Amino acid sequence: MTTNQPIGIFDSGVGGLSVWQTLREYLPNENYIYFADSKHAPYGTKSKEQIIELSEANTKFLIQQQCKMIVVACNTATTNAIASLRFKFDLPFIGIEPAIKPAAAHSKTIGVLATKGTLSSDLFLDHPMKENDDITIVEQVGQGLVEMIEKGEIKTPKMKKQLTHLLQPMLEKKIDALVLGCTHYNFLREVLAELLPSHIELWDARAAIAKRTAFVLDQNGLRNDSSDAGVTRVLTNNSRTAIQDFIGAAVTVELIDKV
Repeated sequence: MTTNQPIGIFDSGVGGLSVWQTLREYLPNENYIYFADSKHAPYGTKSKEQIIELSEANTKFLIQQQCKMIVVACNTATTNAIASLRFKFDLPFIGIEPAIKPAAAHSKTIGVLATKGTLSSDLFLDHPMKENDDITIVEQVGQGLVEMIEKGEIKTPKMKKQLTHLLQPMLEKKIDALVLGCTHYNFLREVLAELLPSHIELWDARAAIAKRTAFVLDQNGLRNDSSDAGVTRVLTNNSRTAIQDFIGAAVTVELIDKV
């Protein structure tokens, strides 16, 4: 394995692009391959067995692309499949979990907006902060949000109406922080800021993932020491339209026939 091999990133669609953007800022010399498994989105409504099967297929595909490390840029895939991936494949994995711990350092009543698959996973149910009597965690399934984001419906009246509906139960519990427990939801920050009271802070795990990725690269002697800016390939197995809108014109999205 050589240091100039790409870092593989996968998600069920566009959500993980928010993680890729942060990784690229933090590690600009690395090469990346981003795979959007849009054909099977959303993951959050699927069974644990289905999520593991899809995550293993994505991993095998990225290994075929000579990736030196894989970032599972999907909360649902991480919380359901990361243990299986680490057991079956001999390369470093970086997972992403809801940023409850950093939020708890500043807040006492924390809302967690996530997919059903994340909130029902063993990894989330066994989260140590849930045993902390000083912290109240208010969970909310982000029903329908991933599907709308995949279509590029970010600031539409339909999105704002659905978010208002989903936020209301958490606001009634007087949350003072909101954890975005799905990488797709990072694209809703601007809309959420409009809808939430100004004192409620938004939290996600992107910066922590970037720092962890750098640490693991160094730990394994895999950091790209080239002074040149890295190259990114973005691949999807479904319509390229929405993904191209999210990523901009700098990178051309490649449509592949991977099932």
